[in-house]
Amino acid sequence: MIYIYNDYAGTHTTSIAAAYHLGYIKYGQQLSNEEVLEIPYFNDLTKNDAGKLIFHGQDNRGDYVYTIGRKNSKYVVPSLKELCLVLFQLFEIHERVIFSNTSPTVPFVMSIGGGLSRGLGIDALGVPLLIRGAHKCHPLIGELVRNTKKVAQDPYGENVVILENNEFKI
Repeated sequence: MIYIYNDYAGTHTTSIAAAYHLGYIKYGQQLSNEEVLEIPYFNDLTKNDAGKLIFHGQDNRGDYVYTIGRKNSKYVVPSLKELCLVLFQLFEIHERVIFSNTSPTVPFVMSIGGGLSRGLGIDALGVPLLIRGAHKCHPLIGELVRNTKKVAQDPYGENVVILENNEFKI
């Protein structure tokens, strides 16, 4: 199984989701500011990383966890789904891929912080807002990850699943 968490930049909520998925963050855990900044890839990616699949690791079931920043393109994830289906058919691959959108969990303060830090390079203003946003949304992201794993375990599900996760809107 392959999990791909996606959002606009691929460096904030997706990194938190990957950290939950891989057990770096425990459900119910209170994160310190330092722990937020230590999440792998949190606020580390740049605009040049958009569209790249970032490997975060394998979970306890041996499943692969990736993230991707898709910017404003609503076509990235559907195109990746179609590519997966073509490859599965051509090479007789029997795998499941779950695309899980973390965008609904992004609080306004995190959007502003990301724009200041990643977009304008003003970390002194952006990073504190990102940390505040992470504190606000990380429990909701944990629930999104739980739901993503639950959907993935459905034995009758499609080989490639796209979860928009609008029920997790902050």
